[in-house]
Amino acid sequence: MKADGIFGIHEQALKLHDRRTEVLAANLANADTPGYKARDFNFQATLREVQSEQAPGSVVMRVTNPRHIAVAPMPLEVLQYRVPDQPSVDGNTVDSQREQAAFAENEVGHQATIRFIDGALGTLKRAIRGQ
Repeated sequence: MKADGIFGIHEQALKLHDRRTEVLAANLANADTPGYKARDFNFQATLREVQSEQAPGSVVMRVTNPRHIAVAPMPLEVLQYRVPDQPSVDGNTVDSQREQAAFAENEVGHQATIRFIDGALGTLKRAIRGQ
């Protein structure tokens, strides 16, 4: 039994939520750094890209020899620079309120994904017990 059948795309979604949390946290941590450019990535577009690579019939590369070069399990998202609503004098493009809102939105998605996975595990446990 493969975990992909149980969790579907939620495993990859969880990884993307984690990565986006890191990017948004870096933006917030550098809110006062002169010249820092805020970055983010389009979560939905990256998730669709992951889904298309996981589709039946798609080519999946595997490392079959220790000398092979490992391929990233999910695509490296293209970080994009945020366009500031109000540019600052020091060149910093972090809008703390916008970053906090994006962080909160990402956290809600993260929690929803965890709850789905938890529900799938509960269903699997009940099936194993015969309930």
